[in-house]
Amino acid sequence: MIEILQAMEFEPFLLSFKLAGLTTLILFVIAMPLSWYLSQTKSKLKPVYEAITALPIVLPPSVLGFYILWALSHNSPLGAFFEDLLGFKLVFNFTGLVIASCFYSLPFMVQPLQSGFESINKNMLEASYISGKSKMQTLIKVALPNIKPSLMTAIIVTFAHTVGEFGVVLMVGGSIPGETKVASVAIYEFVEIMDYKAAHVYSALMVILSFIVLLSVYIFNHKQNRKFGGIHK
Repeated sequence: MIEILQAMEFEPFLLSFKLAGLTTLILFVIAMPLSWYLSQTKSKLKPVYEAITALPIVLPPSVLGFYILWALSHNSPLGAFFEDLLGFKLVFNFTGLVIASCFYSLPFMVQPLQSGFESINKNMLEASYISGKSKMQTLIKVALPNIKPSLMTAIIVTFAHTVGEFGVVLMVGGSIPGETKVASVAIYEFVEIMDYKAAHVYSALMVILSFIVLLSVYIFNHKQNRKFGGIHK
């Protein structure tokens, strides 16, 4: 076991963490106004918008990965534009992984934030508007500070979910060492060549990481619930 640990390449894990960090940051910027809109809108199309944002949860990764691969490849107008006019490919590189991960992990950022925004006392928001604050000021100065558990859940779960991606990143990025070979793809390759000892070590690290992430979420939310419970009492 010690020999395996010494021979381990940690680059796939570092690449996974880099991908997860960038994806989480980008999705936070995108999902914050989107989830705020979904929580406040009275549009009849709200169920449609919610269904669209939740699609990555129910779609097989191979299906989602195929359409993202097609959309970013030279066969689509978007991919052709970047490749022909800018000389930049969006598939089988790290940029393509980030784009694919943003689509795949979108609901894991949107849904906790939306749930948090919907739980805010409406009187608090109305008081903010009456005092002259804009919708953006209300979102940043009133809404966000009051949904810390939901905010923490969204960030941590999105990060952890991105670290564990496999199907989508394999289809869009392949397995290029130092570029697109993330930890989940490395585990798959170890199993393919029947190197089960290395696969066990990589998998165990992923299990430990996932447990720590989830434990952090539950501990934080538990402390926040006790804090607010004490205030209300």
